[in-house]
Amino acid sequence: MTGLESVGAYAPRYRLTADAVTDAWGQFHGAGISETAVPAGDEGTLTMAYEAASRALEAGNVDPDAVTHLFPGTTTPPYEEEALSPRLASFLGLGSALETRQFAGSTRAGVDALSSGLEVEGGTVLVVATDAPRGAPDDEIEHAGGAGAAAVVLTADGAGAVTERTERISPFPGTRFRPAGEAETTGLGVTGYDRRAFTETVTAAADALDADLSEADAVCLQSPNGKLPYRAAGSLGVEPEALRAGTTVHDLGDTGAASVLLGFASALEDGHEDVVLLGYGSGGGATAMAVDAADVAVATELEGGEALSYGEYLRIRGDVTPGEPDGGGAYVSVPSWKRTIPQRHRLVAGRCEECGSLAFPPEGACPDCGALEAYDEISLPGTGTVEAATTIGQGGAPPEFVEQQAREGSFVSAVVALDGPREDDGTVSTPTQVLTGAEETVEIGDRVDATIRRIYTQEGVTRYGFKMKLAEK
Repeated sequence: MTGLESVGAYAPRYRLTADAVTDAWGQFHGAGISETAVPAGDEGTLTMAYEAASRALEAGNVDPDAVTHLFPGTTTPPYEEEALSPRLASFLGLGSALETRQFAGSTRAGVDALSSGLEVEGGTVLVVATDAPRGAPDDEIEHAGGAGAAAVVLTADGAGAVTERTERISPFPGTRFRPAGEAETTGLGVTGYDRRAFTETVTAAADALDADLSEADAVCLQSPNGKLPYRAAGSLGVEPEALRAGTTVHDLGDTGAASVLLGFASALEDGHEDVVLLGYGSGGGATAMAVDAADVAVATELEGGEALSYGEYLRIRGDVTPGEPDGGGAYVSVPSWKRTIPQRHRLVAGRCEECGSLAFPPEGACPDCGALEAYDEISLPGTGTVEAATTIGQGGAPPEFVEQQAREGSFVSAVVALDGPREDDGTVSTPTQVLTGAEETVEIGDRVDATIRRIYTQEGVTRYGFKMKLAEK
């Protein structure tokens, strides 16, 4: 029987408060929400998926090579047509003999991915839900819209168990939808109709469970805003405290397909074990799961650290920036970038067969002994020390980084000595960006950890690669 091994969750550090939106628009339509999580200028659903998945794998001490299935779910993929699984698998170092399914088209996509993962027998399944919904500027969906990702690792001997699963559907068109080719999600805005669609659908799925929801420690219910879940509390037979224990909407906003699994991660972190998951998708359909989550490992990064003004929010999101400049800059063709993916995604270096020195990237003569022998490929652990750093101020960025600078402002370019996998390997130096918050500075000797972010976009194709962030002290 497939069980739950571990859970990981991530939300961006930027926050847009309800007060900031009210100052800009004179009102805030995100009912019951105090602030929403906002992706950085080089973040998106794919990089957030990496952050959550890497935490889930680490929490469960799961070797990436052991993963046999990858099931991501989102309503806001980076591209309308292009699978996100191959790049996500590359970021995480998963094997190529991997079965993948991508779930989309509904905020139930994350729970759908988990439900399908539970059907796999004899493998290790990585389920990832990631989302960042957007609406029209003065719209409830936009004001409530947040961002985040959560991941669940399923194994044959996982400690947690989904003891029951039920699904129910009932046609409720027009509650929430995004027409083809549009970036903004919308709805008809018929309040009573929307409430009925939500309440009737999730209640039907929950009533089909044998489990008594009133006895659950936490109920992780899809949360389009901070009030709608509580309007269903009576028909579900649960206390508001149980719903509050299983939701992140008040502090992260509407995280779409990631909503339920983010609530699950938060509930686990707070020590809750008897949990019910209730996913809802407009249209409408719902999935209910009763979960015994005892001994399921969890690792999260959900705390916000930097509040934005509304103008900063528009800038970071790219709504008021010039976009990528035409011409100039360091052009790297997609085939050339493809050849360097092992280095950019997984820090694959080389160890000289003659003297044992490290080379990054692993090409050309050994930088120490000059040998022209082939390198032994190794993966660096993704930690290092800053050797030199400079701040690239306004107007100083190369053309390919102009859009990033327009969104985020000045950024730090550094030379980092990357650690080898063994203590006696020494280090190997490389240039890279170091991510910083508003009050953070980068000094020589600072320890840093690798993460994955967008580097830049050329020819409509986004290049992803490693950047460093300051290690926790």
